[in-house]
Amino acid sequence: MPITDVYDIENNKVSEIQLSESVFGAEVNEAVLYDVVRMQMASRRSGTASTKKRHDVRGGGRKPWRQKGTGRARVGTRRSPLWRGGGIIFGPEPRSYAFKVPRKVRKLALVSALSMKVKEGKVLVLKDFPIDEIKTKKFREVIDRFGLKKALLVVDVPNPVLEKSSRNIQGVKLIRSESINVYDLLNYEHVVLFEPCVKVIEGALLS
Repeated sequence: MPITDVYDIENNKVSEIQLSESVFGAEVNEAVLYDVVRMQMASRRSGTASTKKRHDVRGGGRKPWRQKGTGRARVGTRRSPLWRGGGIIFGPEPRSYAFKVPRKVRKLALVSALSMKVKEGKVLVLKDFPIDEIKTKKFREVIDRFGLKKALLVVDVPNPVLEKSSRNIQGVKLIRSESINVYDLLNYEHVVLFEPCVKVIEGALLS
C-alpha cells in the first residue's frame, strides 16, 4: 500500500498516512478517464443554439406572384429557405448534450485519476489549515511555501473562511470531498487533500 507524508502548513512533516492500494495505487485506465471527462464536458454545454425555421420568420401570408405566366420560377411563400430572410433548413435547436456513464465506470475513473496523481507525486496531504480570518495573503503564503502553481484543494467539511481566502487566487480551486471529480483532478497539476478526506474518499470509492 502506498504511504505518503502528512504536512502542516509550515511545510513540516508531522506524520505518515497509509493509502488504500485499491483507490490510490490502482492501474490507470485512460479509456474510462476519457469517457468520464467527455461526459462532464458534454453536461456543461448550454445547448442554446437556435435558428428560425419557416414557421418562425415574418411574411409568407401571400403567394409572391402567380403560379404561371411570369417566366419566373414558381414560389409559394416568402419564407422559403431559398430567399433572403427566409427560414433556415436543418438549423440547430435547443437541446441537451448530457449523457450518462455507469456508476461503476465513474468510480473507476476517479480511482484512475487519484492513482495517476499519486504515481506522479502530485498529491499533498495536509494535517489541517488553521486560519481564523479571511486573509488571501496568508493563504497565498502557504501555497507558495509548497511551490503550488495550479492546485485543487479538497476539504472534508465546509470552511467558509478558507473558501473566501482562496477564491481570488488564480489557479487554485477548493472543493468538498463529496464533489471530487475526474475533470478537476486532471485539470489541476497538484491535488491537496486534508487528512480526514483520505478516509472519506476511500470509503466512498470502496463502497
